[in-house]
Amino acid sequence: MSENTDALAPREEETDVHFEPVIKLTEQVDTKTLEEDEDVLFKMRAKLFRFDAESAEWKERGTGDVRLLSHKETKKVRVVMRRDKTLKVCANHVITSDMRLQPNIGSDRSWVWKVAADYSEAPPTAETLAIRFANADNAGQFKVAFEEAQATNAALVTGAPAPEKEAEAEAEVKKEESKEEAPSNDAEAATDADKKD
Repeated sequence: MSENTDALAPREEETDVHFEPVIKLTEQVDTKTLEEDEDVLFKMRAKLFRFDAESAEWKERGTGDVRLLSHKETKKVRVVMRRDKTLKVCANHVITSDMRLQPNIGSDRSWVWKVAADYSEAPPTAETLAIRFANADNAGQFKVAFEEAQATNAALVTGAPAPEKEAEAEAEVKKEESKEEAPSNDAEAATDADKKD
């Protein structure tokens, strides 16, 4: 058998195969992420690592947007990070006051901290996490937001007002004190009349 290698030679007819779907999917399914009741306080792209104690090395957990989310009712702040394409959760834990952001050795754009219970995997596990940002400025912004979230959560635990609410309360008290110190014109007139008698 000889094959026809000529490009201009007629070929067998190509068939256009088309199959109709058995079931048509017309309705949209709402996907719940359980993040609908939360406000985003901070969002930035980063790469997350976890320390594997068995092999004594850092393993990449994922790249995506790290977010600090504040619950609308309870006001608790947590860290949530999802991988870019799969949207699988690679970090999910509440920020506690005992967490310490420490600079990673040899890098000004990454931070390391320990988590007592990270809920990104089925059983919550204690993890040592590291996060790396594109530059030192982004890392600094994350640290500021993380520490503000720690203060907010600590205030919720102790029952004290959150830092911004505390400042508002202090301003309100000062207003009331200044009103009490400055007597009204009627009171001044009454005290003047008493002095004359």
